[in-house]
Amino acid sequence: MKYWKIVFRQLPATAMAIYPFMLFKSRKQIDNPLLISHEMIHFRQQLELLIIPFYLLYLVFYLINLTRYRNHDQAYRQSCFEQEAYANEQNFNYLKVRKSYAWLKFLFNSRHQ
Repeated sequence: MKYWKIVFRQLPATAMAIYPFMLFKSRKQIDNPLLISHEMIHFRQQLELLIIPFYLLYLVFYLINLTRYRNHDQAYRQSCFEQEAYANEQNFNYLKVRKSYAWLKFLFNSRHQ
């Protein structure tokens, strides 16, 4: 999948996928295979939801989780989109076998931490 790499030092995260751009907080992260794998999973999620609806759902899930956990990190990590990406970022063949809407299996599978 083709994408453009951008370094943005004010980024609030190490990296962020905003299709078709992959933003990185520092230049040294640009070639991190684990980070790229994680963000590529987000690209696939974005494409299957036609991009804009992905961001709307991401925000809704984050706000629900923020209300539930009252903690930014937990709200972020409990997102079904993040759960799918973290669970599969080490499997570099994941996107070849990933089923459409695979994030749905994480929707009601909250890992309480």
